[in-house]
Amino acid sequence: MNFLRLLPVIISFLLMAAHFFREGRMLTAFVVLLLPLLLLVRKAWVPRALQVTLLFGAVEWLRTLYFIAQMRIEFGMPWMRMAIILGAVALFTALSCLVFSNKTVRKRFSEVKE
Repeated sequence: MNFLRLLPVIISFLLMAAHFFREGRMLTAFVVLLLPLLLLVRKAWVPRALQVTLLFGAVEWLRTLYFIAQMRIEFGMPWMRMAIILGAVALFTALSCLVFSNKTVRKRFSEVKE
C-alpha cells in the first residue's frame, strides 16, 4: 500500500528525468532516475532529501515554463496551453512532497532505535 502512496513521488522523478533527457542533460537525467531508489532506504533523512529535490524539480518546471513561454510569445505562437500543462506538472511535483506527511509513510522512514 505504501507503493501507491509513494507513486506521485516516483512519477514526479520519472517526469523530471524525461525532461532532463530531452534537454540533453544525460548525467542529470540518470541521477534523477535513480533517486526513487532512495525510497528503499529506511532512514529519517530520506524524506527530507527527496522533498528538497522535488521542490527544486518544481522550480525547474517553472523555469522551463517561463523560457518556453517567452520563446513562443516572441515568435507569435500560442503558449497558454503549454503554460497550463507545465504549471500543472510543476504543481504536481511540488505537491508530491506532501506524500511524506502521511502517517504510514512517516512511520516507514522513522529510524528504529536499537
